[in-house]
Amino acid sequence: MELGISTFGEVSPDGKAGGAVNAHKRVQQLLEEVKLADEVGLDVFAFGEHHRPDFVISAPEIFMATAASVTKNIRLSSSVTVLSSADPVRTFQNFATVDLISGGRAEILAGRGSFIESFPLFGYDLNDYDELFSEKLDMLMQINKTEKLTWKGEFRAPIKDQGIYPRPLQAEIPIWLGVGGTPASAKRAGQLNLPMTIAILGSAPKHFVSFVELYREAAAAAGHDVSKLQLGISSQFYIAESNQQAVNEFYPSYEALMNRVGRDRGWSPMSKEQFEYLRSDGPLIVGDAQMAIDKILEQHRLFKNTRFLAQLVTGHTPHSGVLKAIELFGTKVAPVVRKELEISAKAS
Repeated sequence: MELGISTFGEVSPDGKAGGAVNAHKRVQQLLEEVKLADEVGLDVFAFGEHHRPDFVISAPEIFMATAASVTKNIRLSSSVTVLSSADPVRTFQNFATVDLISGGRAEILAGRGSFIESFPLFGYDLNDYDELFSEKLDMLMQINKTEKLTWKGEFRAPIKDQGIYPRPLQAEIPIWLGVGGTPASAKRAGQLNLPMTIAILGSAPKHFVSFVELYREAAAAAGHDVSKLQLGISSQFYIAESNQQAVNEFYPSYEALMNRVGRDRGWSPMSKEQFEYLRSDGPLIVGDAQMAIDKILEQHRLFKNTRFLAQLVTGHTPHSGVLKAIELFGTKVAPVVRKELEISAKAS
């Protein structure tokens, strides 16, 4: 199983047109984080796209290209690319460029987006939310498979026998689908035989077992080899030397994030009791290295996933603590998880 990190690049908004000191500092920190993740042997680092003042990443491909210059082995992905409001041609060109810069380490994790700011920003109608994604995903997949494209859709100008350049170093750029909990999304991923990553944030992981089964059933019904499907699980994550230290350092950031998002979505304020439930029976992985090992292995038991992405929530957490969490993930958690899964595979 691949083990990696995803981030949205939380930042304290500078609140002005220029002189974005906080944003500049956060970008430098993100580059430190991906460099360290590579050095400690993690497999993937994913940058999430948002168009809000509290996140610094709106162009994952640029972060990925820059990260390629300070890393050697780690795979570089978006998390997610909001494909519904992007142009598939330009998206492919950007990721193919990253692939060439990185020596074949680029991936696209495409999704419809959990926030809606990009739709009015780029001139799209939110009423076309799903139709936009379906059409653009189809176009992106075709571009990925062929050098010259003839294509016609409803939301974009047609293309007739035009080459899309540059082409990537890999035979094809891996395209994953990022999903929440919508059954139609699982079916689509299975029918298209695409790798799928599920963000498990607010419910117990066991509630997503049927969702994963639906994904595999849809793939089988479409005639695909289910044994070759790739499945990623993403959960919010922070580890420290002790459980209490992890809680102390993480909770202020988590509470601020959930309440900030919750105000937009009508959620009740985050409580410490709710947080502790999510830590114990829910998907949150916040504690020491052993707690992280246990939860990641339990998720694998439930889902047989081929990838785990630790979603960092930083906010008010000192950057030194974030770097320590990455170090512990790579040096204390990853080796044990890999060994346990290797033993389990041999036994079966």
